[in-house]
Amino acid sequence: MKLAAIDVGSNAARLLIKEIRPISRNEVDFIKLNLVRVPLRLGFDVFETGLISERRMAHLIDTIRAYQLLMNIYEVNHYIACATSAMREARNGDEVIARVREQTGVSLQIISGQQEASLIFENHIAEHLSKSKSYLYVDVGGGSTEISLFSKQKQVFNASFNIGTIRLLHQQIGDAQWNELKQFLKKQIKNREVIIIGSGGNINKIFSLSKAKPGKSLSIDLLKNYYRRFKNMTLEERMHRYQMREDRADVIVPALEIYLNIMRWSGAHEILVPQIGLADGLIDHLYREIARQSTSGK
Repeated sequence: MKLAAIDVGSNAARLLIKEIRPISRNEVDFIKLNLVRVPLRLGFDVFETGLISERRMAHLIDTIRAYQLLMNIYEVNHYIACATSAMREARNGDEVIARVREQTGVSLQIISGQQEASLIFENHIAEHLSKSKSYLYVDVGGGSTEISLFSKQKQVFNASFNIGTIRLLHQQIGDAQWNELKQFLKKQIKNREVIIIGSGGNINKIFSLSKAKPGKSLSIDLLKNYYRRFKNMTLEERMHRYQMREDRADVIVPALEIYLNIMRWSGAHEILVPQIGLADGLIDHLYREIARQSTSGK
């Protein structure tokens, strides 16, 4: 069986296609077949004007149409398609959804910040780690940051904050928003010793640059060093020296600022980077729903 997930974020739209191979009754392999990312940057419109422009809407429709063709080529059996922060806030979000459905046949669902945090948590990474430790899932996007705490093999909370890389680039995050996140973390974490599980394109890029081995964590000092280094470079220098696309080179600095603040306020000294994201959680969620319906005979 082949499953696909479309994640329309504030910075980019992604298509992830996986083949699902059951190994035993309780074990399933998820084999990545393809991952495509297109930098639509919907948040650049929405967080400034409150609307998705005709130009970006046309790019989104073309992108979804291309994703639909790829799903056909890969003979995908089922797919799920979601939109996050930018679409949540766009005053013409419903119109965009309707036009995408009309012109591509793909039904996009706008999900809440809480749903987004839960779906990222669906990857269940922490369940395979130490049972005695606490893990804080942190997914930094263009428009929002989702966090979930997993302690003693139980989910304690999941939450979403409108603090994202594009908002920071546009200087739309004030002290009150930072303080809300800080106080929330201090209250919820309390005396727990936590390890961060980071997801999203920016922390994945840092992990690749660090040349750390899979499964190894990154220290807060390493992230501080990258933050200082990148902040002292021009956009063009980051792009040239580290072979980054422009849409990665501009948001990686605010992304590191968000991760570092969360690490400081939660007392975390290291971050695990399993190189997963919302699209992975969407496919996990879709598979579980299909399996549940199959078991119940629906």
